[in-house]
Amino acid sequence: MPMTLLPAAAFGLILGSFLNVVAWRLPSRMSLSLPASHCTSCETPIKPYDNIPVLSWLILRGRCRSCSEHISARYPLVEAATAALFVAVVAVHHADTAALVLGLVLVAFLVPIALIDLDHRIIPNRLTLPAAVLAIVLGTALDPGGEVERLIAGAAAAAVLGLPALIRPGGMGMGDAKLVGVIGLFLGAAVVPAFFVAFIAGTVVGIVIMVRKGMAQGRKTAVPFGPFLAMGAIVGVLAGNELVNAYLGTF
Repeated sequence: MPMTLLPAAAFGLILGSFLNVVAWRLPSRMSLSLPASHCTSCETPIKPYDNIPVLSWLILRGRCRSCSEHISARYPLVEAATAALFVAVVAVHHADTAALVLGLVLVAFLVPIALIDLDHRIIPNRLTLPAAVLAIVLGTALDPGGEVERLIAGAAAAAVLGLPALIRPGGMGMGDAKLVGVIGLFLGAAVVPAFFVAFIAGTVVGIVIMVRKGMAQGRKTAVPFGPFLAMGAIVGVLAGNELVNAYLGTF
């Protein structure tokens, strides 16, 4: 297993660099390939040696080589986080091909979804739809025996958030319902602890906001739920089945 962690980290770094591009360009409906990577301040194309994940940002001390404008630390953090998540998924699921592939693909979608929801308060169908298709195709190909469970989990999870969104628009968004449905398609029964982690984390953050701003102002503060669902999904990928089994074994 240790020999597989280094390639996982390297691929995660490279993919993380691309996911930064997705999070930046997709909401504006820009091409993901053209123009090539460039400084958003001076428009100078970034040389390949200045586009090495994490390392280039550190060497340049977080500034553009051409105009010295500050480059957000979010870029290397996303690259490093993606690499760390890939290493974690490989470490946990290296002996289970289906769980490994489904986990890596889910993480690859969760990163830009969480970033876009944080920035724009939207979860694009252009990400959730292909994620859903890939979940069904890969799940059927790699673990056909578990596909029925994953389909049921996806439909049930989407309904849990989708029905309240339809009944009371302006609360939970349909984007959140679609995302949790996608998570169910990848995780099956493990979507349950994933959802509870997301709900608890979101509730804690909501309480903190209300304590700091006051009840009235805090209730008016919009907090995107997508990042919490992404956090819960990662817990589901890494330990969801164990949590489900522990619960069933206890009760």
